[in-house]
Amino acid sequence: MTLSMYQASVPVFVRALTNLAHVLKKGEAHARAKGVTDEVLLNTRLIPDMLPLVKQVQIACDMATRGAARLAGVEPASFEDNETTLEQVQARIQRAIEYVQGFGASQIDGSEGRDIHLKMRNGEMDFKGQDYLFGFVMPNLYFHCTTTYVILREAGAELGKTDFIAGAQQ
Repeated sequence: MTLSMYQASVPVFVRALTNLAHVLKKGEAHARAKGVTDEVLLNTRLIPDMLPLVKQVQIACDMATRGAARLAGVEPASFEDNETTLEQVQARIQRAIEYVQGFGASQIDGSEGRDIHLKMRNGEMDFKGQDYLFGFVMPNLYFHCTTTYVILREAGAELGKTDFIAGAQQ
């Protein structure tokens, strides 16, 4: 059976972001019940040298949107990192989901061998499409979704594994 790059990316990205929104909603409910402000929750980090919650969500969204665009061979849309409220963070997740869903199978299938070049702050990276998806985008997407989950758990939100895996579908 041939790997469908579309099926391996877009539905997976949408599910990860949908579950991220669910986890964040539960974290928000906990924060509200405890009188924690959006600013405090969004700036919560696990340790001082780690990025805060808001940045974890932004990067997760960027991984999905930029990943889908690059696999489709188009320039990724730019999302400003300017969210200061939980409502704005949820809106960013929804915008990212809608953007990713805008790509069709005909744009992404066959991208296994597509050349993808990234300019990062610490150098440049070159990938073929399949290696980019499975060796860069997916690990980064799940890392930042997981870190968001862990920050919220550390903050006291009642979250379980099924929240991360199944989200609101449970």
